[in-house]
This record gives sequence, C-alpha cells and structure tokens, in this order.
Amino acid sequence: MNVIGTVGLPGSGKGEAANVAEAAGVPVVVMGDVIREECRDRGLDPAEHHGRIAGLLREEEGDDAIAARTIPRIREAADDAEAETVLVDGLRSTVELEAFREAFGDEFTLLAIHAPFELRAERLGERGRDDSDSDLEALRERDEREIDLGLGETLERADVEIDNTGTLEAFRDRVREVLGIAAESDSHATGPADARGGESP
Repeated sequence: MNVIGTVGLPGSGKGEAANVAEAAGVPVVVMGDVIREECRDRGLDPAEHHGRIAGLLREEEGDDAIAARTIPRIREAADDAEAETVLVDGLRSTVELEAFREAFGDEFTLLAIHAPFELRAERLGERGRDDSDSDLEALRERDEREIDLGLGETLERADVEIDNTGTLEAFRDRVREVLGIAAESDSHATGPADARGGESP
C-alpha cells in the first residue's frame, strides 16, 4: 500500500489534490475529520472549536495524537476500497510526519504543494468558505499559526513537490502523476518513484 500525505499552506491546493484522488477512485483520509469527530463527541460545533480541540488532543494524547488516530483510518480505507494507494490530506507537523513514516516506512510519501501568498489569497477569496477567506490579514495569521505548529519544516522535508502556480489542469495532471495514475511527463517535480528509489508509480 502506498500512502501519499499532503502538506501545504491554506489555499495551496490540498483540497483539489484530494478531489483528484477521489475522482480517480483513490481513498482520501482527511486528518481534520479526526478533530471534527472529537468536537461532535464533546458536544461542540467543529466550526467554532476546531483549533481548540486540536490543541487539547495534542495536550491530552501527545503531539502525534491526530496522526495516531488517523493511521487506523488509513488502513481501514485501503481495506474497504481494496486500494493500493491512499491519500492523507493535511499533515501539519514533523511529529505527524514521523508518526506516518514509522507506521508505513518506505510506503509513505510526503507531497508538498506550494503557491505564493497572493495566489492563495485569491483562491481562498473565490472559494469564500467563510469571511476570513477574503481577509488578507487573517490569512497571514493563519499562515503564521500553521508555520509555528511546524508546517514550514514539514514542507522542507517533503519527498515530492508541486508548484501550483499554473493551470488547474496542469496541477491535476501532476497530482495524478504522483498518485501513480498517469505516466510521468512533467519535469518540474519529482514523482514518488524517484522519491523511493526507482519504483514505477
């Protein structure tokens, strides 16, 4: 089983990568679902308490709490779909990265998705999921929170990188490439084959 984990700042394209995987029949496990489920178990609105509960889980169960709760979901998703590849959406720290590397070894590949601040702000504004999506200062603060949590260092330790500044279709093609559902044809990023020493995707 190949496990592809994604990491990126808000608006970089992680959600679209997940959409590409789902469209191709690749199971997607969203780490944030662990937190949303815990919010509901505690009788709290995930929209209001997501960040606080994420922090509490790490305090109560360790810095790798969310990863530890996600790992069984990955195996279950692979078994249920009889899939060779699973996409994990939303790593944020090196602690989580190490947890996945320990659990899956060479079968785990970390995919970093990059896009500049202005482009990410534009995309989030168009998406308009909530009021903060169109607030540049709020986005800067979100970036800082993510980086403080360890996302910056996690991005630096990625096995594969995609520069998501081109067309949507070009990005989708690169994601398919990394997932091993299209032939490699783009030289701008290294696919998982190279990251793992020459295996065919």
